[in-house]
Amino acid sequence: MAHTLEQLGRQEQTLAGIGGIVRTMKALAAINASPYEQAAQSIQAWQQTVDLGLRAFAFRMRGQALRGSAAVQGRILIVFGSDHGFCGNYNALQARAVQQWRAQRPRAQEVVLCIGARLQRALAEHGIDVARRLTPPASADGIGRLAGQVVTQVQQLAQGRPLDALEVDLAYTRREPQHGSVAQVTQLLPLAPQLLQAPQRWPGPSLPDFRMEPAQLFSALVRSHIFARVFRASAEAMVTENAARLALMQQAEQLVQERLEQVRRDLAGVRQDAITDELMDIVIGHAGGAGS
Repeated sequence: MAHTLEQLGRQEQTLAGIGGIVRTMKALAAINASPYEQAAQSIQAWQQTVDLGLRAFAFRMRGQALRGSAAVQGRILIVFGSDHGFCGNYNALQARAVQQWRAQRPRAQEVVLCIGARLQRALAEHGIDVARRLTPPASADGIGRLAGQVVTQVQQLAQGRPLDALEVDLAYTRREPQHGSVAQVTQLLPLAPQLLQAPQRWPGPSLPDFRMEPAQLFSALVRSHIFARVFRASAEAMVTENAARLALMQQAEQLVQERLEQVRRDLAGVRQDAITDELMDIVIGHAGGAGS
């Protein structure tokens, strides 16, 4: 289908505008990923401190039960996704990973806590109902807010039961050096056995001690454990989301550039044809005038 000079000119302007938008989004995705990556690294030290606190508590409470109940009294699944688009199949892959994980683990229905409106829609397509939905952080400063909200939601869903008697799992996308990113589900509660394993000898120069009532202290440590793990999972999820958006924008930039080059070639050809037609009209007109 032949295009006129005016049509090709409009296409060129439109593609140039789209290219500018894509470059801006690409730059934003690259810039946004860095603070989330720093946040994921910064929480690591606090997470290690909480883990050490749990081991210190276990050391002082040797021989005493650390769990309020031997049986799981409730199940919660926390899934991290996105509120914004232009990140490819990021949410679809996460929803599929959750569906596969649930299929391999027959169990009583767990309560699903979803982070992100687009992820909620992706989960619904796989028949997974969401009990509550939270908003992902808009910046690295918002990760702490989200982690605090998740702790509050878990406490509310526990309905007065001990937190350490719940089974809580985290589903998020983490970075993988060889594969870019991988959707995974990890167990948050019950606490891993190594976290409650008291060492035979305390490594420090003095024995750990506490003054709080043991049940209150253990509950506070469990809440801190949830906060630290959710904080890190949220930061990892935001890093991979921006990485997915960056990859998509790079692909879009290449496609727009290729299309723009083609339109400019077509535009140059149409202009050349127009100039040739004008020259031919002049030559024919001049020859006709001379012949008369």
